[in-house]
Amino acid sequence: MASHWMRRSLLAAACASAALLAACGSSTVDSAISPQRAVVFGDAVNDVGQKGSAYTVNVTNGSRINWTTQFASYWNLPVTPVSTGGSNYAQGNARISAKPDAAGDATTPTITEQINNFLAANKTFGAQDIVLINGGISDLIAGMAQVNAGQLTADAFRAQARQWGVDLATQVRRITEAGGTHVVLAGVYDLSRTPWAAAIGQQALLKDVSRAFNTGLQVSLTELGNKVQYVDLEYYVNLYTDTPSSFSFDNATQAVCTSVDAGNGIGTGTGQINSALCTPSTVLAGANVDRYVFADNVYLTPSAHRQFGTYAVDKVRLRW
Repeated sequence: MASHWMRRSLLAAACASAALLAACGSSTVDSAISPQRAVVFGDAVNDVGQKGSAYTVNVTNGSRINWTTQFASYWNLPVTPVSTGGSNYAQGNARISAKPDAAGDATTPTITEQINNFLAANKTFGAQDIVLINGGISDLIAGMAQVNAGQLTADAFRAQARQWGVDLATQVRRITEAGGTHVVLAGVYDLSRTPWAAAIGQQALLKDVSRAFNTGLQVSLTELGNKVQYVDLEYYVNLYTDTPSSFSFDNATQAVCTSVDAGNGIGTGTGQINSALCTPSTVLAGANVDRYVFADNVYLTPSAHRQFGTYAVDKVRLRW
């Protein structure tokens, strides 16, 4: 059974906002779905600590710091890394099919390889599995690095971003063909809204490629019927940055973490903030972490994750 605080989700508080009126009231809808296992694939957005920490503020007080754990908690399902015996295969910086990863590490399993590894161990997905998958942010970070290095033109980047969206849809199709009947899919959020985009002055291009990726992804899913539920991370992060106070945020433009990585931690360059190194002791002085949207210059805080996770639960319960 869901905990009390989860049932009073942000949607109840946000019903006064016209942007969310269509989503209000869904918590009262009965749902027939009763999953027995959550299986997760993806990049840093879905990683709950494959290498010991998540890409957010890593609190240790039991709070759910990732949207996948928030989502699965509604059905009392564990979401722990495969590296510790769980069923979350997601790993920070993972790309959809290309190597090396966004930070230049060729040992990081791609999302394609994550699914391969699951199928090698399990053969198929069960009727009581719910599968959570995201991807694309690491590919867009890698593409932006190529543009900055003069290795890729802006137009080629836009075209490639759309193809990466198609490539993620191909992996979703693999899941359904292997027995997945309840797949929850998140695309990329609009990276032009991130502190990273502002820092490098590439808001326009990052907006274009984020939209191109999600378009390529969504148009490639039309034949998958009732097996896939798209949860719109782009829409939700846009709400955070457009009307932060509606979601109890004070700051939607600045990273709250101060954990600088001497290496290329999240693929945006050396000497940048890396939220995988972030704890409550490495945040801005006096900052309330829950009042910030961004942990580092790309990835989200625990509060942003939790609120999106609750939204995803409502979408799934309305669908199934």
